[in-house]
Amino acid sequence: MTISTLGVVGAGAMGSGIIEVAAKAGVSVIAREISPEAVEAGKRRVEGSLAKAVERGKLDEAARDAAVAAIVWTTDLADLASCGLVIEAAPENLELKKELFGVLDSVLGPDAVIATNTSSYPIIEVAMVTGRPEQVVGMHFFNPATVMKLVEVISTQRTSEATRATASAFASEVLGKRVVHCKDRAGFVVNMLLVPYLCQAMRMFEAGHAEAADIDEAMKLGAGHPMGPLELSDMIGLDVMLWTAESLHDEYNEAFYAPPPLLRRMVAAGHLGRKTGQGFYSY
Repeated sequence: MTISTLGVVGAGAMGSGIIEVAAKAGVSVIAREISPEAVEAGKRRVEGSLAKAVERGKLDEAARDAAVAAIVWTTDLADLASCGLVIEAAPENLELKKELFGVLDSVLGPDAVIATNTSSYPIIEVAMVTGRPEQVVGMHFFNPATVMKLVEVISTQRTSEATRATASAFASEVLGKRVVHCKDRAGFVVNMLLVPYLCQAMRMFEAGHAEAADIDEAMKLGAGHPMGPLELSDMIGLDVMLWTAESLHDEYNEAFYAPPPLLRRMVAAGHLGRKTGQGFYSY
C-alpha cells in the first residue's frame, strides 16, 4: 500500500519530529493538534527546526519551503479522512489514546492503517477499541525523530502482514529509517532493555553513590555511550520515564522495572528534565 498522505496526531516533541521528517521526504502531511494554540506551538517547533537545518547547511531554503508547504495544520480529526496512514503521537495517556483511536476509526477510510508511537503501552490496548485491529500497528520513533534512525514496528496478535509491511515500507523506504520488528510486549526492544539501566542510575544517584555528572561521565568514557543515563533521562523527560517504568512494572511485575522513589518525587515536584533545566543536574 502506497501512502500519499500521512496524518500525525500530536505535534509535541515526538509528533513535530515525525511531521518534519515526513514533510522533508516529500510526503503530504495533515497535522492535528488539540487547539489553535497547540497548532501554533507545533508549527513553531517544526518551522524552527527546519530553520536551524538551513542555518547549519543541512537543508537548502527551497527544500525548507517545500517541507513547510507540505504540511496542513488542523484541530479537527475529521480532516484526516483522506490519510492512508495516521500516526498517533499524543501524550502517554492510555485513555486519551483509546479515545483518539475510536474517533480515527470512524473518520478514516476502510483501508487506512492507524499506528501509535507509544513508548510504553501494549498496542493491543488501542487496537481493540477500533473495528479494524488488523490495521493497527506500533511505529515507535525515537527522540529526536529528525536525527534518530530507528523505528520499532510492533505487531499485535491481530496485526495483519499487509499492515506490518505498509508500516515497515513507509518507515524505511519513504522516511529512510532503519526498522526492527518486534512483538507486542510493553517496552518493545529498546525500552525493555534501556529503562532498567536508566532507573538503576537513578537509584545510584539517590543512594549518594556518585554525583550525576560522575555517573554520566563513567558510562560515556567507560562504556562508549554518547550520553550518560541521567542526562538521557532528562532529555527523554522524567514524566515519560515514570510512565514507561510504571507500564513495564505493570506488565512484568519485576522489581527492576519499578520507578525509583526519587523519580516519583521529582515528577511530582515538577522536575521534568527536557528543556526546563529542572532535572538531575539541578535537583
